[in-house]
Amino acid sequence: MYREAIRQLEEWKDSENRKPLIIRGARQVGKTWLMQEFGRTHYKSCAYISMDENVRMEDTFREAFDVDRIIPFLEVEAGVKIDPDNTLIIFDEVQEIPRALKSLKYFQERAPQYHIVAAGSLLGIALHEGTSFPVGKVDFCDLYPMTYKEFLLACGEGGMADILGKRDYDAMRIFKTKYTDYLKYYYYVGGMPEAIAEFVKKREFRAVRKVQNKLLSAYMYDISKHAPNEIVTRIHMLWDSIPSQLARENKKFHYGLIREGARAREYETAMTWLMDAGLIYRVGRVKKPDFPLRAYQDMSAFKLFVVDVGLLGAMSRLNEKILLEGNRLFEEFKGALTEQYVMQQLVVNPENDIFYWSAENATAELDFLIQTEDRIVPMEVKAEENLQAKSLKVFTQKYQIKDAVRTSLSDYKEQDLLVNVPLYGIEDYMRR
Repeated sequence: MYREAIRQLEEWKDSENRKPLIIRGARQVGKTWLMQEFGRTHYKSCAYISMDENVRMEDTFREAFDVDRIIPFLEVEAGVKIDPDNTLIIFDEVQEIPRALKSLKYFQERAPQYHIVAAGSLLGIALHEGTSFPVGKVDFCDLYPMTYKEFLLACGEGGMADILGKRDYDAMRIFKTKYTDYLKYYYYVGGMPEAIAEFVKKREFRAVRKVQNKLLSAYMYDISKHAPNEIVTRIHMLWDSIPSQLARENKKFHYGLIREGARAREYETAMTWLMDAGLIYRVGRVKKPDFPLRAYQDMSAFKLFVVDVGLLGAMSRLNEKILLEGNRLFEEFKGALTEQYVMQQLVVNPENDIFYWSAENATAELDFLIQTEDRIVPMEVKAEENLQAKSLKVFTQKYQIKDAVRTSLSDYKEQDLLVNVPLYGIEDYMRR
């Protein structure tokens, strides 16, 4: 398995201003694997310490934050001699011992020579519970489900992944059928590492669905266990409504679809909890395409996506037989799976600030409006080989935009002010 996030960790390792690194992400997206793999491949030794139900570490961090005292305890716990220059120290499930999280501040101030990475399940939630967080004393890396290209690599299709990375659209055209077949597999399997590992091992979709249902059950257990009792029911209701919200032609989130008469104030805390847990993405509407887009955001209008396209299919009980029905999979739920897929490929790039646009009179809507460091890119998502892009043309004419993207199953094509990018090439196209 290969994760592009390794590159971010390499940059962190080589940074002159390196601080302890916190890896954020939903449960089961591969945080522990990433930390251990990075330690194995980039350091002479790795001191892995899980804080989960670790009484010894609770006692270690209970006393004063004396780094010279703490390091020998970490060496005994990990069974590794810690060399500041050549050992990666890993604090896993760090939220279980809040003072271990707080200690990162003192490592940064008093012993910056140590290389420390930390992660934890529901870390974003734990920080709401009075934890003393080392603000300004840590770096961050966000980890998401595996992308389509990482899926290809896991399936042993390194050559196909290389073509995507090179943006070789002629080669993509030649191997279009193969890219499309694997894209269908990815829509069903998704990007959760355990689901992909099961697919690679057996190529059996029912086994994949069992893994996905297990993950969904684990998420529901987390909600019941960790969320405040007074909002547990509302979190479940909001979460369960997302597939039907995305199945609508207009995918703007409507509280009334959770239950009749529902209001924003009743569900805002529930939504925030799911966002902090990394289980949903919120994409806000903007009124006009000017820098910075956040300044033009309509806070009352947004779309919600779940963490993974495969889990969206599992939530919707998408039948595996649809994989055999041509390209029908791309059109399911009025293209909801395709829009979810594109969102996943965009969010992994930290340069992308992602919104959507719709006209005030609701006559036109753009699926995404993406701000990078130096440009704003309007994007329309098409579920199949449909090159009609009416909303995109309305938008480009209204705002005189010259860098517009339509992504679909069609081949790469430059057309007037638009460029069509195949769905399987959209992640690398947006990294240019």
